[in-house]
Amino acid sequence: MSYSFMSPPNAARFVLSNATVPAVTLVGFTGQASEGLVKADIVVADGLIKDILPADSAPAEFAKADVRDGMVWPTFADMHTHIDKGHIWERRANPDGSFVGALDAVRADREANWSAADVRKRMEFSLRSAYAHGTSLIRTHLDSLAPQHRISFEVFSEVREAWKDKIALQAVALFPLDAMAEDAFFADLLMVIRDAGGLIGGVTQMSPDIDRQLDKLIRAAMDNGLDIDLHVDETEDKQVLTLKAIAEAVLRNGFTGKVTAGHCCSLSRQDEDVAAATIDLVAKAGISVVSLPMCNMYLQDRHAGRTPRWRGVTLFHELAAAGVPTAVASDNTRDPFYAYGDLDPVEVFREAVRILHLDHPLDTAARVVTTSPADILGRPDIGRIVVGGPADLVLFSARRWSEFLSRPQSDRVVLRKGKVIDRSLPDYRELDTVIGA
Repeated sequence: MSYSFMSPPNAARFVLSNATVPAVTLVGFTGQASEGLVKADIVVADGLIKDILPADSAPAEFAKADVRDGMVWPTFADMHTHIDKGHIWERRANPDGSFVGALDAVRADREANWSAADVRKRMEFSLRSAYAHGTSLIRTHLDSLAPQHRISFEVFSEVREAWKDKIALQAVALFPLDAMAEDAFFADLLMVIRDAGGLIGGVTQMSPDIDRQLDKLIRAAMDNGLDIDLHVDETEDKQVLTLKAIAEAVLRNGFTGKVTAGHCCSLSRQDEDVAAATIDLVAKAGISVVSLPMCNMYLQDRHAGRTPRWRGVTLFHELAAAGVPTAVASDNTRDPFYAYGDLDPVEVFREAVRILHLDHPLDTAARVVTTSPADILGRPDIGRIVVGGPADLVLFSARRWSEFLSRPQSDRVVLRKGKVIDRSLPDYRELDTVIGA
């Protein structure tokens, strides 16, 4: 088991006393806050949160674990990942780190290697890592060009069932929108998505057909009762305005389901008035936006021999100020789109604070990996600490933001239903059978 900074009581009922909790994750409890952090005692009984009380005020009859002002968070929600393509870097690298290079490398690896056994092995590895880090909700995009859509969705459904008591899983079909022109494929894909309880997604690109494609996608979603989660404007080209087209299409079709847009990088490159008009439309259409700061900094504005000039992320603050639901997520993990990562929301949060300037103040910053993504994914029961909810908690020795954000928090303790889990991470050698030594 990984080294932990403390050992909570192995008891049915106990108190985490003198905890420091991000106020934005607390339901039904208020206290004096300092930069969004409040002090509290969290009473755990039979795997549930029995009570949330002022610090050092819990009943004496309960076993007590003094957190000594250490932070206590709810478990995390990671709302945009790609666990079907994770961990293939050693097998199919992207030597120049470019977006086009990533597309080519993934396509080649998918066509050559993505059997059910290969996808399952890598998915399981990713989920074991995420679980050890304290994640309880994941949405993954699945590459869904034929015949991969049937292979990966079948594996996903089996893995989702196997992991249902540890991580809630959602899946989105990822494919280029021009593939909808193949009627037989699109009809089969919709059936696969429906059967798996998934979402329809896709990669949007500016073209003369974009409005027609979006109308077809939205009508398909309406006819099949599906929500939508799209890859949008993952480019530095300021002329790319697909996000605007999506918002207009949602409004034009009167779509009432949920729509999520990931990336939205080109928004940051556009003139202020153009960007502001798009943001207004996004808010009006009720679209949520997820930023993938680590992957987008890695890919965007990458040119050989030249230092990048911009951060690659969307207008996160402006979107949030307009009332657009916003969150951050991991995105790719050790694949041609991002050579690094471990599906650790703490790493995502730490980097997002730096890249997106979520600090000064940090009052509500914790929402971007907890309450906000959980709400966007339709799981308001996850990512918050509430009386009557499960004691799914992540404990940190860090007491203040500076301490939390300055170290990787590798000594954290993860509780699921009030019990300490084994935080041992899977050994990369386990992947040698599919990736190669």
